Amino acid sequence: MTDDLMGLAEAKVDRRRADRRVSAERRNTQDDFDGDDRRAADRRNGERRRQIDPTTCERDYKPDEIEFMKAMDDYKRRSNRQFPTWSEVLEVIRDLGYRKVAAPSRTYE
Repeated sequence: MTDDLMGLAEAKVDRRRADRRVSAERRNTQDDFDGDDRRAADRRNGERRRQIDPTTCERDYKPDEIEFMKAMDDYKRRSNRQFPTWSEVLEVIRDLGYRKVAAPSRTYE
């Protein structure tokens, strides 16, 4: 049985060492490209994000919802984070002054 295992180990091919690509460059290159090269600029610039505009949405937001959206937008701009973690969201909520004072309730059933 040991000889069978040795035969299997020898039969394995190490594919990490061989280049399986047909050509060296697979992308289509166009020398007449006159657009912006997005890779040249820093991708984490804070100016790219748009302001939250509740008037573009279909529902009417309550004042506390608008305050929360603006606080989250401000946090994302200051920290330069497009997708904050849940702990960061909780931090923003606490910074707005919200505290847990009542028993949990269900909004959706």
